[in-house]
Amino acid sequence: MGTTAVVAVDDPQALELAAATVCGQIRAVDAACSRFRADSELSVLNRSAGRGPVEVSALLDEAIGAALEAASATDGLVDPTIGGLMERIGYTVTFVDLPVDGPAIDLEIRSAPGWQSVTHDRVQRTVTLPEGASLDLGAVGKAWAADGAAHIAAQLLGSGVLVACGGDVSVAGPSPAEGWRVRVAERTDAAAWQDIHVFDGGVATSGTGSRTWRRGGEVLHHILDPATGLPAVSPWLMASVAAASCAQANAAATAAIVMGDGAESWLGALGVPARLVRHDGTVVMVGPWPA
Repeated sequence: MGTTAVVAVDDPQALELAAATVCGQIRAVDAACSRFRADSELSVLNRSAGRGPVEVSALLDEAIGAALEAASATDGLVDPTIGGLMERIGYTVTFVDLPVDGPAIDLEIRSAPGWQSVTHDRVQRTVTLPEGASLDLGAVGKAWAADGAAHIAAQLLGSGVLVACGGDVSVAGPSPAEGWRVRVAERTDAAAWQDIHVFDGGVATSGTGSRTWRRGGEVLHHILDPATGLPAVSPWLMASVAAASCAQANAAATAAIVMGDGAESWLGALGVPARLVRHDGTVVMVGPWPA
């Protein structure tokens, strides 16, 4: 998945089993949902675009369902049909293998096929992609994987578990009395940060300051505007959101980056706690996010 997974438990005796359980789940998600593996189930599905319904596994079915739910909840600001557009800007391998610099890319405005063009039959467990469409589950996939892994481990152990996939944090089971302490920052070595305490659900951070690369001197990043097919131009360097699940938090945080100036009022109307950081370092708290 091109990132680091962290597992924490309330009961130290449960750590080894929790870590093994989470690792197994993450590997299964990667095998099913990775856009960077030619042998993944998602890659097989993408190569079948325009050829009619494709039966998918229960795991990929759930992942695509979560991605389409995020698209619906954000009015298409978080759209899984950006796979081809991501490849167009050079994001063709996991980020750790992505060349930092390279020749210029001629990018014209090109919108995504659109999440509503995907036919997802949850009864028959089939997915139909229109010709030319390619799914990328990265916007919600890591958060959804963190949710699933945390809940599976917590149910197995009967104790509290935290799983973090990159900047996406999910907790399940009984929380410690003081909650799970989570540091919100642009990077692990960032000078500016905030510690919060999470008792349930999830917290996700999206931003344009990390996962960047250069092509012809132009800095590109991984959060695309589905309407233009280009990296989103946003006043926000990063957006952090807490929600009932990490997948929901991630969808809202990513949408906030793409939305730009209207994000503060939009998040406020949703009633979710959020922390927005401008490029000059100014922090804007939304809703009940702790000061």
